[in-house]
Amino acid sequence: MRTILHSDLNNFYASVECVYEPSLRAVPMAVCGDPAVRHGIVLAKNMLAKRAGVQTGEAVWQAVRKCPNLKIIPPDYPKYLRFARMMKAICAEYTDAVESFGLDECWMDVTGHERGGEAIAGELRRRAREELGLTVSVGVSYNKIFAKLGSDMKKPDATTVITPENYRDRVWPLPAGDLLYVGPSTRRRLAARNIRTIGDIARSPRELLRTALGKSGEMLWVFANGLDQSPVLREGEGEAIKSVGNSTTTARDIVDDAGAHRVLMALADSVAERLRAQGLQGRTVCVSVRDCALYTTSVRHRLDHATALASEICTCAMALFRAHYRWERPVRSLGVSVSALESLEGDVQLSLFADARDRRYDLENAVGDIRRRFGHDALRRASLLGGGEIHFLKEN
Repeated sequence: MRTILHSDLNNFYASVECVYEPSLRAVPMAVCGDPAVRHGIVLAKNMLAKRAGVQTGEAVWQAVRKCPNLKIIPPDYPKYLRFARMMKAICAEYTDAVESFGLDECWMDVTGHERGGEAIAGELRRRAREELGLTVSVGVSYNKIFAKLGSDMKKPDATTVITPENYRDRVWPLPAGDLLYVGPSTRRRLAARNIRTIGDIARSPRELLRTALGKSGEMLWVFANGLDQSPVLREGEGEAIKSVGNSTTTARDIVDDAGAHRVLMALADSVAERLRAQGLQGRTVCVSVRDCALYTTSVRHRLDHATALASEICTCAMALFRAHYRWERPVRSLGVSVSALESLEGDVQLSLFADARDRRYDLENAVGDIRRRFGHDALRRASLLGGGEIHFLKEN
């Protein structure tokens, strides 16, 4: 039987800030995005803020209303990345099978290790306290899903063991939403069928879940019954990339095509640069649009040829936007992604304009080289000058 651990650093961003400024432990504090660019949500909070009712993911104004003396700290991602790497290095001393799950979590396969899973979990917790000044919760189980559930069940600085003998008692009474990959939409669809706990999922007919949720319903049945066999992936063993994309929520609503073009150009530039860095190009361009009423739609188009050129990605994205968005409301956020990926070095269909296209690749590669050497802002497109900085929200 396998022994899988899941390590989850507690209140990660807030805890790192407290390492740098210990006085923050004595006041309710939260690490929050910048409301000025509409990323104003709580990213992490300390225990005092949690006791005051502050929740991760809520708007800053909601948190302040609950806790008027809340101290707000802006995020410092380089610091968090440094601590995440140090924690992963500690984990790697026990096994080479360490799979990251976000910045502050990872799975470890320690099957056959002489110390045993529970003992290693205790060492991870001790070393996180002594070497990093952080606390970590660790789940120990025989599969990845239950190990993840274990690390969530008791916080902070705790070990939870879930075995084939006790999982029905420990796991099945938990809400269905506690199971990995059960988001709000899936939870509502399950509740509509009176499936409210993980045990309800496990005891439901497999065919019923497949009918209700498709393949994901069958996957959840496997998870709830403790039958997950997915391996802990070593570095470099991840699944092949299926798409490369980026999205942003703008500081102000976009109200016309010119504003949309400026944002789509910045996104296309970022996506194209990442594609080329990974030696990839793609044939399908997708644009997602969220308006100020938070209604989201997405459209896609398959190109005649694969591309990793920002100009071609932006031209297609803008054409999709113009064809499908009617400007009934201002736009709050935009996203661009490229899928149907293939090697950048693969065979290409030659055309009369091949030379001009090669020159565009040479130009964009040269720009990328300069940015890597001197910083991204060393060269900027003229169309992106003015109108304020564009802050990327996420990458995939």
